[in-house]
Amino acid sequence: MQSIYAMHQHQGENLDKEEKFLFQSIDNMFDLYLLMLSALIEIREKEESYLEVASKKHLATKEERNPSKKFVDNKVLKLLSESRSLNNAIDDRKITNWKRNDDIVLFLLEAIKESVYFEKYMQNATENSFIEDREFIATLFTEVIAPNDKLYDYLEEHKLTWLDDLPAVNTLILKQLKHINEQDEDFTISKLYKDIDDKEYVKNLFRKTVLNEMELSKEYIDKTPNWDAERIAEIDTIILKMAICELLKFPSIPVKVTINEYLEIAKEYSTPKSSIFINGILDNLVKDFQKENRLNKAGRGLL
Repeated sequence: MQSIYAMHQHQGENLDKEEKFLFQSIDNMFDLYLLMLSALIEIREKEESYLEVASKKHLATKEERNPSKKFVDNKVLKLLSESRSLNNAIDDRKITNWKRNDDIVLFLLEAIKESVYFEKYMQNATENSFIEDREFIATLFTEVIAPNDKLYDYLEEHKLTWLDDLPAVNTLILKQLKHINEQDEDFTISKLYKDIDDKEYVKNLFRKTVLNEMELSKEYIDKTPNWDAERIAEIDTIILKMAICELLKFPSIPVKVTINEYLEIAKEYSTPKSSIFINGILDNLVKDFQKENRLNKAGRGLL
């Protein structure tokens, strides 16, 4: 949607060039995923280094000489830190942001140590179970790390497209953190694409929508008698064209899935009333397409 919108704004934009940027943006999403995971590793390493340095101070206090290592020994943090697949992926993609911007990591660590979750966790002198360690890290990620303004500002400044990707990336990471098991010997890296068809879908939806915009717009123009074409928000026209393209040209995608996905996009990116407007049009179009036998959906339950 954003790539098609960008082409509308720069009417002379080359299709191949915009498609390349589209895939580059998606690829950057994987870097963001690794960056957020690496933040957990770096936070643990910073605290471990701090405890070591503090214990060797000339006038170290009793607490500094024998600090609690409960946080750095957290089983989930250690699993992430020792994960071969995760660390290899971070190295392969050259995710060195926190090495070059350790002030962000220190700020996150400070926010963690000031939180009630950290205080409660550290006050319990007994060794936690793996499940308790996992719940603690999931809570820290949700309540302290992910919503941190300093982190948000850094990501916005580093790559603008990351702000839109952040909720999806954080949701995925939280899901993975909650499903880590004590028996796991390594951390499973999520794939950027499910399979080759997944990547082809991106390309086909983008190209088929752009190359058939006039044809697709004709499908909804007479379904909006009370709306001048110029009065329809540009984002709404793009959402409608993409949805209609999916309905007519992607036989493996269920109708309900298409409608629900584009209504969510409209709620997130367009005007407050857009989702109601788009839902009404798509609902009427689907009924017409069914009457005209134009919905050639393959497989059971796809209508």
